[in-house]
Amino acid sequence: MTDNATAVNETPAGLTLEEKASLTSGADFWTTKAIERVGVPSIMMTDGPHGLRKQRGGNDHLGIADSVPATCFPPAAGLGSSFDPELARRVGEALGVESAIGDVAVLLGPGVNIKRSPLCGRNFEYFSEDPIVSGVMGAALVRGIQSTGAGASLKHFAANNQETDRMRVSSDVDPRPLREIYLRGFQRVVEDARPWTVMCAYNRINGVYASENPWLLTRVLREEWGFTGLVVSDWGAVADRVASLKAGLDLEMPSSGGRTDAQVVAAVRDGSLDEDALDTAVARVLDLVRKAQARPAVAGPLDVEAHHALAREAAGRSIVLLKNDGVLPLARDTRVAVIGAFAARPRYQGAGSSLINPTRLDTAIDEIRALSAGEVTYTAGFTLDGTGDAAALRDEAVAAASSAEVAVVFLGLPAAEESEGYDRDHIDLPAAQLRLLDAVVAANPRTVVVLSNGGVVALPFRDRVPAIVEGWLLGQAGGGATADVLFGVVNPSGKLTETIPLRLADTPSYGNFPGESGHVRYGEGLLVGYRWYDARSIEVAYPFGHGLSYTTFRYGDASVSVRAGGDVAVTVPVTNTGQVTGREVVQVYTSLPGSAVQRAPRELKAFASVALEPGETAVAELVVRRADLAYWDVSADRWVVEGGEYVVEVAASSRDVRSAVTVAVTGDDVRLPLTMDSSIGELLAHPVAGPIVRQAMSGMADDMMGGTDAAGASMMAHDEGLRRMLDSFPIGRLTAFPGVPVSREQIEGLIAMANAQG
Repeated sequence: MTDNATAVNETPAGLTLEEKASLTSGADFWTTKAIERVGVPSIMMTDGPHGLRKQRGGNDHLGIADSVPATCFPPAAGLGSSFDPELARRVGEALGVESAIGDVAVLLGPGVNIKRSPLCGRNFEYFSEDPIVSGVMGAALVRGIQSTGAGASLKHFAANNQETDRMRVSSDVDPRPLREIYLRGFQRVVEDARPWTVMCAYNRINGVYASENPWLLTRVLREEWGFTGLVVSDWGAVADRVASLKAGLDLEMPSSGGRTDAQVVAAVRDGSLDEDALDTAVARVLDLVRKAQARPAVAGPLDVEAHHALAREAAGRSIVLLKNDGVLPLARDTRVAVIGAFAARPRYQGAGSSLINPTRLDTAIDEIRALSAGEVTYTAGFTLDGTGDAAALRDEAVAAASSAEVAVVFLGLPAAEESEGYDRDHIDLPAAQLRLLDAVVAANPRTVVVLSNGGVVALPFRDRVPAIVEGWLLGQAGGGATADVLFGVVNPSGKLTETIPLRLADTPSYGNFPGESGHVRYGEGLLVGYRWYDARSIEVAYPFGHGLSYTTFRYGDASVSVRAGGDVAVTVPVTNTGQVTGREVVQVYTSLPGSAVQRAPRELKAFASVALEPGETAVAELVVRRADLAYWDVSADRWVVEGGEYVVEVAASSRDVRSAVTVAVTGDDVRLPLTMDSSIGELLAHPVAGPIVRQAMSGMADDMMGGTDAAGASMMAHDEGLRRMLDSFPIGRLTAFPGVPVSREQIEGLIAMANAQG
């Protein structure tokens, strides 16, 4: 720190209005403004989230490929499948070290947006279709990054679930799914890991831009979740700088060349912007600068080999074995035909702002040859850009497969089909690749398919090949990790964090994606991902949480207890019943039969992994937070835990339940004020009004039914249809019926008394 560094802690009162306004926007594309007069330095923010994308010298956002070499770790689509927050923390720590070596104050990541549709072009940057997975893995990554003294930027806040029209589209989503699905992961990261910054998204939410949404940036983020850091815009997300400052946006990025700074100054001077709002934003910028300046020195240079080894470990954990009829793992002396252009030219990351220039790059064919003691041949089978003689390439691949014991076919999506900035049109693999696979399987039924894709793809061949390896995008060491799994050096333990559907038309958002006329309706509501498929009993290719191993696991009977604070503790013995050391990801789902509100058949609430030697048994211990059992009560406008007998399912996937047990959970006491619009049913349920209303009901029933004897009261007491109808009848409407022996004044008095005593 310089001698003037203490000036960073000065209050905004030490700065001129123009200086304060300047601090709340960028100096250029990647850095904040310095004010040398008071010793405020500039700091750098740089793209992540699975590697450091620091441009060599230019400051244009389009110089995507011109960045300093950095370790490319598996993107979130892969890393999330590890279901391993400790591994994510270690990857985050490595990212933080590389950021510090590069003098980068804030790494722009992680992204925890929900995979609402498999078509989203940026799904490779996100963890899951489930908010618990997204929140737990995102929090771990943030903790790792910030343990080094670098900052993280949680993004893209919020409901940014598509790339189509991403800078204008309004995500129109109801309160419950917004809270329970799309905000819950962000809340977990903010409350558990305290990221230095949160990045607001481009899109609008229910008509209001995220960058100028006081409900989102102030009420929810700061007042409810307790966020004390800085809110930065996504690059170019600010439509109205003054409105954004009022809403709680602290830093506009990148630079506007002073244009929007002048707007802020003018707004303060004409009284349309309270200077206190500007002072608050400036204080947060200065606090961020202070944190960056306090970062401990990092010993360099970068240990390239150590970080590459970590990238290989993470990639191995990210691989999901979807199917295996015994062909895997390969014996070292197996004659293998490696087929597919991706084996020699890997797709290891997605396109767009997260494009990393790797320190080195493994290819699967080289790593397979390095591990093999047998003959390994390679043929491309197809070209990545679709050029060339497809028939000749296919014939060459068939010949190689025919002379091998096992064919390993690498299929995947071309880079041009998955990128930031636009969405996919379908979930199909290229037709030329599918034709190639058909020909190879006909020549050699012992065929293994290895996939390279950032988002899920349809698998029409799943019943015709003995083994399928979901390789996602695995980062720079993915080639080595794939070879490790194929030969059994690494026993696969990844699990799907998103459902693989049979077809696009089965997906929850089908018909409501990507919207039209500037709006996209989240019509599936709460039923996102596996919640949708389970609720509608839709057959899928592979369910959420699925993933095989080279060993097998037996689950014992689960036990459950409620802790003093309300959290639910779950334990279950797990035994490795096979011959290979393995790691099993244990998942806990909950449901509440007879719930008063809509719920999915089951919802993931916790997960943990156990590593076991052959024959070993260990007890998996998981904790379901009471807060995660809560639903968003739209009437009370807050989280509410509904009381009742919850079913707790311990499972290997959302459709592979191994043990189930029930537990009684005490609900929250939610008592809304009664009004004239409250229903008779709501009054009956009220502890004060209920007895009074029940006493009056028999007499009222006779009048409402138009009778003159006890038949009306009897009908009121015993007619289930009438009772249910009156349950939803607003109490204030009763006086509109002639002959009802209750006046409006009496009802108002009853309500006032109930509210006063209740």
